[in-house]
Amino acid sequence: MKSKLFLLIVPVLALTPVALAAQDGAGQSGVQAGAQAGVEAQAQVQGAAGTAGAQSSAGAAAAAQVQTPGTRIDMALQSAAEAGVPVSLLASKVAEGEAKGVPPERIAAAVEARLGGLLRASQTLSRADIETQSAGELSVALDALEAGVSEGSIIQVSRNAPPERRVVAIAVLADLVRLGHDSDSSAARVNAALGTNAALANLSAEVSADAALVNLQAEVATELQVEGLNSILENLGPEAGVSGGLTGTLGVID
Repeated sequence: MKSKLFLLIVPVLALTPVALAAQDGAGQSGVQAGAQAGVEAQAQVQGAAGTAGAQSSAGAAAAAQVQTPGTRIDMALQSAAEAGVPVSLLASKVAEGEAKGVPPERIAAAVEARLGGLLRASQTLSRADIETQSAGELSVALDALEAGVSEGSIIQVSRNAPPERRVVAIAVLADLVRLGHDSDSSAARVNAALGTNAALANLSAEVSADAALVNLQAEVATELQVEGLNSILENLGPEAGVSGGLTGTLGVID
């Protein structure tokens, strides 16, 4: 009986290494198959990501192409209307560009730049507690900012000026700064003339005369240079104690 049991155990033990080897092989095959599946899955994910990125880039390019000059202008007009800025201040810029034959791309850029300036002008007037802003007030406020007048000076003059004199007051302020005066002293001169219509009108006429004289000097200098001459012109205006005029020397350009 013992010998029969021994004979049965021996074959079982002999088969055990073969079974283990088969299991190891199957396990390795499973690991390799799993690894391969993982690589393929990663490749699919990367491929999908690449496709999505390409589609996103294509979408952005398509969106950029949609932004034609006409679309940009329409968007600027819409933004102006939403901000309470008179659309006419931008429409006039479009009409001016079209009349001069300016390319649509440049017109769109000019309209966008003007919108930015008008929004800044509107914010400046709002800080002066002027909530209802006319097209004229916004236009001269933008003109003053572009001339280099400080926002503080515009706010000060806007607050002090009666509504019916505000546009002229800001315009005079801008002209004074263009003539080389600083913002603070210019604002002080304008504020001093706000008492009556006559005082502001006199200051406006004086500044306009000085500005015209400066323009004339520039024109004369240009003409002389065209003719082969140079010039040194001095403005002897009211500050110099005379009524104003031109004086200077001419010389042939070597």
